Amino acid sequence: MKTKQFRNKQLVGAGVLTAFAASLCCITPVLALLGGISGVAATFSWMEPFRPYFISLTIALLAYVWYQKLKQRAPIDCDCETNSKPNFMQTKIFLGLITAFTLLMLTFPNYAKIFNATPKKLLVPSILQDNTKTQTAEFKITGMTCEACTLHVAKEVNKVAGILDLQVSYVNANALVKFDKSKTTLQEVQKAIKLTGYKLTETKIKQ
Repeated sequence: MKTKQFRNKQLVGAGVLTAFAASLCCITPVLALLGGISGVAATFSWMEPFRPYFISLTIALLAYVWYQKLKQRAPIDCDCETNSKPNFMQTKIFLGLITAFTLLMLTFPNYAKIFNATPKKLLVPSILQDNTKTQTAEFKITGMTCEACTLHVAKEVNKVAGILDLQVSYVNANALVKFDKSKTTLQEVQKAIKLTGYKLTETKIKQ
């Protein structure tokens, strides 16, 4: 019995770890946002292709543990264990809490953007912009995997003076930036993007 309980604890622990690993690529950008740490956001972006496997493994581990917990216990021949009370970590309540925490970890990329406390920059209306001084460029970026990644890029770019409009997409792997050429340059925007740790692969000037 003790061996079985120990094995179930190991499986629960493994499930939590795989859930954490599944969302690590999006947890890091949020930590970078909250801590104001640049250059670490893309540290675990290489794990994104493995996310479906981590999720499947997590669900399989938890399903097995729940099956073991809910299935009919074999009858006991003696009274040696009838009066023993399981500790909290062996109860269904504890397993339920662990399961809920694990599901929160697995779905983290879906609500990561709520951790962005950075106020939106007040953009200059188009009718007030001097088009002779403005320039729009597309920056191709690799390594972004979720909304948290785009928020981190947007935060760094918005620190650059003269940003008039900004759209960052992890789906399109790019950032469209409109800026005032009299206040900043392409190189300054590129520098801001590189500070996040993501890889800037190409810059295109838009007409």
